[in-house]
Amino acid sequence: MVLLNHAIYFTSLLAAGIGNVLLSSLSDLSVKVPRTLEAPEARSRLGIAQLVNLRIEGLTSTIYEAPIISGPRNITTASGGTHLCDGTNLAANAQPGNTPTDALDAASKLAGFTYDGTFEPEFDDFFITRNASSAETSTMFWGLLVNYQFTPVGGCQFETKPGDHVLWAFDAFNKVYFLKVEPKAKVVKVGESLTVTVTDGVTGVVVPGATIDGVVSNAAGVATLTFKKVGVFVLKATRSDSLRSNALTVAVV
Repeated sequence: MVLLNHAIYFTSLLAAGIGNVLLSSLSDLSVKVPRTLEAPEARSRLGIAQLVNLRIEGLTSTIYEAPIISGPRNITTASGGTHLCDGTNLAANAQPGNTPTDALDAASKLAGFTYDGTFEPEFDDFFITRNASSAETSTMFWGLLVNYQFTPVGGCQFETKPGDHVLWAFDAFNKVYFLKVEPKAKVVKVGESLTVTVTDGVTGVVVPGATIDGVVSNAAGVATLTFKKVGVFVLKATRSDSLRSNALTVAVV
């Protein structure tokens, strides 16, 4: 899982007081780069290399959670073959751009996990069926959310914006809540209490009964955590009927 190294890095920046400045700068990154795709119709066009926040939640664990830079590209899967994925699929957008499936592909190469998906010609898009070892079943499928909202179109048709939060979620359509924990990063002293809030990212309602670091959130969605030793801890909130949360990174000094 790509998570801890990024967490330590960004936590160290937060401790130095420059993390928020860096994250703000990264969220504005949008750089034009030459396209080098094999598809003849793509060779004369420019794509957008863009930084988004990508999270991939598998059946039992987080497969990937970190920023990723990606852009329009050919996507190749064992089940679907090779097809251009640049936001213009099915004429969804007039100009090419970065997409959630482009981000998934870039992350798979960076983190070394595999994925698969069929290609559906009627949608000019891939239908993602597996990430790492989490493969669809007759009742559980992969879903796609951007900024905690289900996308109205497929992952090669939807164009992201810099800084977007892209979430590929396994068994997405059976989840009651998509847990969200705030704050996302914090520096505390040994023995100091940290209050966190668990909400549903989709609706914003507070979520009771979610467990984080052994503490269960109360009726207001609040959990109070205490750390007894120095270190960097990466925590997630879970609830049996919901998708696990984003990571909370705590540096205890």
